[in-house]
Formats: sequence, structure tokens, C-alpha cells
Amino acid sequence: MEKLKLTGSGSRAFGPARLYWREGAPLRISLTYRGAYGLGERFDALNQKGRRAVCEVEEKFCFQGGKTYCPAPFFWTDSGFGLYADTCESTAFDFREDEIIAELPKNCVITLFSGTPESMIAEYLSLLGSPILPPDWAFGPWISANRWSSQADVENAVAEAERLGFPVSALVIEAWSDEATFYIWRGAKYTPKPDGAPLSLEDFDFSDSPWPDPAGMIRRLHEKGIRVLLWQAPVYKALGPDEPANEQHRLDCADAVRRGLCVHNADGSPYTIPEGHWFPGSMIPDFTNPETRRVWLGKRRYLLEMGIDGFKTDGGEFIYSDDVRFFDGSTGREGKNRYARDYAEAYASVLGPEQALFSRAGFAGQHRTPLLWAGDQQSVNSEFRSALTAGLSAACSGIAFWGFDIAGFAGPLPTPDLYRRATQLACFCPVMQWHSEPDGGQFRELMPGAEGNNERSPWNMERAYALPGFAEEMRFWHELRVKLLPYLLKTARECAAENRPMLRPLVYYWPGDARAADCADEFLLGRDILVAPLLEENAARRRVYLPEGEWRDFFTGEAHVGPAELVCPCEGRLPVFARACFELKGTV
Repeated sequence: MEKLKLTGSGSRAFGPARLYWREGAPLRISLTYRGAYGLGERFDALNQKGRRAVCEVEEKFCFQGGKTYCPAPFFWTDSGFGLYADTCESTAFDFREDEIIAELPKNCVITLFSGTPESMIAEYLSLLGSPILPPDWAFGPWISANRWSSQADVENAVAEAERLGFPVSALVIEAWSDEATFYIWRGAKYTPKPDGAPLSLEDFDFSDSPWPDPAGMIRRLHEKGIRVLLWQAPVYKALGPDEPANEQHRLDCADAVRRGLCVHNADGSPYTIPEGHWFPGSMIPDFTNPETRRVWLGKRRYLLEMGIDGFKTDGGEFIYSDDVRFFDGSTGREGKNRYARDYAEAYASVLGPEQALFSRAGFAGQHRTPLLWAGDQQSVNSEFRSALTAGLSAACSGIAFWGFDIAGFAGPLPTPDLYRRATQLACFCPVMQWHSEPDGGQFRELMPGAEGNNERSPWNMERAYALPGFAEEMRFWHELRVKLLPYLLKTARECAAENRPMLRPLVYYWPGDARAADCADEFLLGRDILVAPLLEENAARRRVYLPEGEWRDFFTGEAHVGPAELVCPCEGRLPVFARACFELKGTV
């Protein structure tokens, strides 16, 4: 690992590559390589060779393509070269046949790596700080649905899960707040407080509201072993003409403007999210300002005192101008990518080791504020495939703890086949979670969703498709997840201690094996479990490549020796293999 500041003109050899740079021109890297990996959470391809990747945080509702919520200016090749650009400004990397062109800001400092994928990722993580280990409960099965808009909805969902024997370790509530402040339970009565003063739990009367006893609800969920996360977005929301007035929200916005707690334009006026984007017209908090952090998080502290176990920190991709100004003197040019990281770090600063975030956006260093999820996907097969790609590329970028919405969360309900395949994949990912948008769709004018109950729970899928036994079939994978917990927790601790991702594409261990380097649809969960997701609709069989070593079928125990290519009959179940040293007894 070696740092290099790109000033003036020069060239030098490093590992298998030679670098050429001159002022005013992109960095040119000459090397032979088969694949380039990393660059954050990429939805378009695991191997970026032949593509131009832009490292810029972008919000995209479904079908992300070349856009990403969580970029990182870090990549490595199978031939043993890696690079990290130490900048928050937008960068771009063009991966050509025997050359890589890096578009970097002037005088950029880069760090070069040479070695195996395993060693280069570990060195990169050591540079930014080792991954933070999430609490144990984060590795059990999660449930979530935006349609839960009352305490009764949540308690009914949990009761149904219990009745059907589904284990639940975490529950995410999205539609809990007043949709204005995003920190007050909807329907609560209270006296608004001016000048940024926080409300305390004693200030609220919840009795005549959709959430009559949120603290009691949380306590009872905890007694069942279920942790609770609440949804958040970093906005001072611009209320629409059809939305009810909210005096506390008005006071908060006025206080933010008066005291400079929000991001500003160059002329000193508050910056607002442009039309055509999520939350248009809304101001956003400036987390580079210590006072903003104190006030913003102080208003949410009573939620933690109620027993909330973390936050689903949605959004954060809200900087659309290079000219905006932050409290610390930086501009939108530097802040566009950094904002999502600052947002997550602010929330993480008030959480303890038994609490967690579940974030959509991020930047280099996201592994210090786990967890990350893949954002918005529609419930179609192409989106399922792109979610797998995103998870593996995130892993190649050092993001250890990641998950996705099982079979997508937007649009009509997934087919039973897609739901089955996605549940099976999620069972072997760091986070296993199903989630769904509001009934009828979150953005109906863009993408209509399912009318009626569109909850992506296994039992609602059974009801919607009139498939007796479907929920029981899905319960097998939730129960298997619980059986895997000892292995998952052991692997997670090793990831934090040894700077590793939990998901590991085959190239991570076998960069010299061309078939492994080219394999974008298999991975190892930790060191010992190889997973081959079913990516084709109604697949009857799946071709699987087993790298060098001794392997056993995870479900039958049948032995295999790699390297070998198998054609595995699926029979409604994805192929999974374990190293011969892995103890299968008691798992399946």
C-alpha cells in the first residue's frame, strides 16, 4: 500500500501496472487484467471492465442501471492492482482493454494496492477504519411493510408471524410519524416547542392516536425478542397544499433558517431540493454543523429513550448543485457524495453497540455505519438479478453488512417463483428482510403498485395467489436462517476483526482461476458456504462452478471435488455447497 499525490507530470510502475499523469489530464493506468471490481454498490455489472463508472451518489427509484446510491472511488483487478482516490468529489473510471482512465480532481491523493483481492480489500478497510460489527439481532429474519400505519397493524403482523411459526428478530416501521417532522408519532397530542427545544416523552398524549401506546408496544416486542427500527429522511419537508399544517414543523423550519442549521445556497438562502426529485422544495439539515446535529438528534432522543433499536436512514442523495454551501466551508462539489455519509455518521453517533442503522445511501467509509440495503427495486426478475450484483460489488468495495428487499418492494406483487428464489438468496445474505411499499404504489404516477394488501409477507403471498402451503415452504428458509446464526455471527466477527466482507465473489479467493474471475452469479457467505442463486424464472436446473477444494452439497451431503462444473437439478431449491470442513449436522 502506497500513497501518491498526483501533481505536475510523471509516471511510475506499481505492481502489475504503470501509471501516467500530467496536469489537466486524466490519470492513465496501463495494465493487463481480466476484471475490475468494487466502486461501491453497482447494479449494472460485477466486473466493470468495458464500462465507465461514475462515483456519484444518485437517487433512482428502481432500475438503477449505472447509477448508485453508494459509490466508492476504490477498485481492484484480478491481476493484483488496486486504487483508492481520497476525495469526496465526483470521479469516473473508464475500464478499457489494457488501460484504465481515471478522471480525478486536481492534486488528488491516491492510495495504490498490490496483492490478492483479499489483501487489497483488507488494506483499503484498514485505511478507512475496520468495519463496525452490528448487534447479533441484525442477523436474524427481519419484517417490514410501509402499509403498517398503526400500532394495531404492527401487532397484527407480529401475531400472524407467531401463529404461523415465523421467527422474527427485527421489525421496521416506516409509516409511523406525522409525515411532517418525521420525529413525532402520528396523531400524538402535545404543545409545540420553539427555538429548537426538544420534546420529551412526557410531553405527548398518545391515547387518541393510531399509536396509543408506542412505548408499551416496543416493550412487548422486546419481550418477544423483536427489535424495532423507525424510518427517517434528512429533510425539513415542504408540505404540499393538501397536507395538514403542522405548527411544530413550522417552528422547526423557521429555527433552522434563523440559525443556519440547513444547507445554504451561495447567496445565503436555504437550499431546497429541486422539482422532479424526492421531497421537492424541502430544505435539508447541514450535518457538518455541530449545532444541527445537536438539535436534529436531540428531537429524536426520546425515541431512543422509548427503546427504539435503530433507524432506517433513508434518502441522503439530496445535493443537486455544486454551488451549495455547508457550515464547514465545503461546497456541493465536495458535499454531494459526503452528505449521505455525514447523515449516517450523525445518527450512528447517538446509537450504542446494541443498536443499528439501515441505510440506503453512502460513500467510501459506509462500512463504519452499518447496515446498508440496496434501495428501491421493482418486483421483477431483472431487478432481482441487479440486487445480487449490487450486493457482490458492495462486498468487493469492503461493505461487509448488506441486504435487499426480498423480491423487491415496488409495483405489483412478485410472482411466487420470484419470491421463492429471492427468499432463498436472502437466507444466505448478511441481512434477510422482506419489505413493501404503500398499497397502490409509493409513486403511483410513475409506477402503479398492487392495490389492496400488497404486503410482501409469506402469508400474504399465500393468500394473494391462493397457494396453500406456500407460507410453510417459506418458513423453512426463515428457520434455516436461525439455524445459521452461529455461523453468521462467527463470520461477522471475523469480518470486523480481519477487514473482510461477508459476501465474497469467487474471484475473492481464486483470482487466478479464469472461471472464478468470470463468475458473477455465485458467492461465498463467509469462508465455508458457496451459494448459487436461482436467477432464471422457473429454473429446473442450475449450472454451478465449484472452485478448487473439497465440497459437499449443503442439503444432501453429497461430496464433490473442485474445480468442477455441475448441472444441479433445482427442485425449488437453490444449490448450496459447503467446504468439507464445515459441520452440516444440525443446520439442515
